[in-house]
Amino acid sequence: MHVRWLTRWFGNRGEQAAVRHLKAAGWKILAAQVATRYGEIDIIGQDQDTVVFVEVKTRRSVLHGRPEEAVDHAKQQRIVRSALAWLKRKGWLERRIRFDVISVVWQGDEAPDITHYQHAFEPAGFGQMYG
Repeated sequence: MHVRWLTRWFGNRGEQAAVRHLKAAGWKILAAQVATRYGEIDIIGQDQDTVVFVEVKTRRSVLHGRPEEAVDHAKQQRIVRSALAWLKRKGWLERRIRFDVISVVWQGDEAPDITHYQHAFEPAGFGQMYG
């Protein structure tokens, strides 16, 4: 149980760093840690006129690969389904959307290395977003 708590704490720390990064870039943060029946969306932000769904991956090192490599096709599908559920709930199906990934590598007490991948992936069968 202790390992799960520590992992969640570290992930939350990465998400908080990502929120600070996005706010510094002029984004409006609409929501964070949004749970849907399909999964969780880490951050939902607004970049000008675009609603952006952001997956944040945090690691202590790149020894076993970069954090963004963990956002595989299955994870992307869960994010897209979660985004659709959130958009439907808000009545925002006609809004412009985007899917980004933020990689946070936090080694020791140093400032994190944050890499923001805009347009990281496209929803498969985008027409389904409006079906």
